Amino acid sequence: MPKIATDDTKSGQSGVFINAVAFPQPRSERRRDQLEAVGRHYGLPYLFVGPKMPKGKSMRTTSVNVVRIATKGPGDVSGLQGLIEQGEIDPKSIVAILGKTEGNGGVNDFTREYAVAALSAALAPYVDLPPRRVEQRIAFVMSGGTEGVLSPHITVFTRDGAANRVSPDISGKRLSIGMAHTRDFLPEEIGRGVQIRETARAVAAAMAEAAIADPQDVHFVQIKCPLLTSDRVEAAAARGNKTVTNSAYGSMAYSRGASALGVAVALGEIEGEIDDEHVLRRFDLFSSVASTSAGIELMHNVVIVLGNSAASAAPFEIGHAVMRDAIDSTAVIKALKSVGLHIEDGSEPPMASRQLVNIFAKAEASPNGSIRGFRHIMLEDTDISSTRHARAAVGGLIGGLSGTGAVYVSGGAEHQGPPGGGPVAAIARLSTSD
Repeated sequence: MPKIATDDTKSGQSGVFINAVAFPQPRSERRRDQLEAVGRHYGLPYLFVGPKMPKGKSMRTTSVNVVRIATKGPGDVSGLQGLIEQGEIDPKSIVAILGKTEGNGGVNDFTREYAVAALSAALAPYVDLPPRRVEQRIAFVMSGGTEGVLSPHITVFTRDGAANRVSPDISGKRLSIGMAHTRDFLPEEIGRGVQIRETARAVAAAMAEAAIADPQDVHFVQIKCPLLTSDRVEAAAARGNKTVTNSAYGSMAYSRGASALGVAVALGEIEGEIDDEHVLRRFDLFSSVASTSAGIELMHNVVIVLGNSAASAAPFEIGHAVMRDAIDSTAVIKALKSVGLHIEDGSEPPMASRQLVNIFAKAEASPNGSIRGFRHIMLEDTDISSTRHARAAVGGLIGGLSGTGAVYVSGGAEHQGPPGGGPVAAIARLSTSD
């Protein structure tokens, strides 16, 4: 994965500069000017320029495959190993794995770290690397919490070359994936402007890797970000610095929020200067495609960009919508329709040859304490955290509409969609006639 290093690197960690990246060419002149101005302001290493293609044809340089695998526990790798042994998955082509584990999704949820360790150890012999190096080669994002009908699973993304050929039989833009990660953050940088800016640079680099040339073709940006612990807070204090909060649980929201604002900056979704004072205060500022999840197992941001690209020959397509609250079934249906899966009144999709691969969504309790005029108690329950309530509610809604509980729903949607809502994205396998 590309690693972004900048002049204001404070952690002392070395990195590789991503220089040949520029802002994605938008559809309108005004939009282009806006994005270029934002890029200059934040020093973003933008614009990716895609391969030149003959008129009416597409140069397909890459292909992506996506497989959803059920798990029996956070350490269960038998399903993945089985597909590898059957030749269904080439382990050397795996670029990212997103998973849902049955932990509590909080600070002390070690099922995420356990799952990554188990997957790394299982894949190490196949890629001839020690487990620690596997974590650097593959982007792992584990989201804890499978409340209600949510079912633990992993989604494996692989990527191969497509022979750099013109493919007249493949029309339209297809699913593509790009990864990058930031440098390690100091504890006092988490939840602040530094995390916003570094995340924006990483998103730009991931877009370039995915050959996505227009921000409007980005449909989901999954980020794993760090959180604070008492040891990390003390380490900052020993250097004479103060962290954004002393609460480990509270730091998860700050880290998620800053990371989401970084996505919004990179994609030109918000205008003006964004810094410390906007995080968890200006909730009218958000990204419509960001999904951020905080964990104790890392100190940097792992960025995975999912979108559609004319350079991809993948038999998949991704689309998204934005839920305005936790019961917004219309948005879920809209996301399904965006990839040709029409679900209305329980009827079968008209494009039966298209198959749902997975749905990815964010969930949070509405911060004003009500949903469409009726009070909710998710923020007042001292037994169960609001993020767990929200995951269960949104997971049930999406599960009922899609017919499966094996969907990726992550809690805590600060600056990820409007307050109380969040993005929802769907990936579908296309029919052979598409």
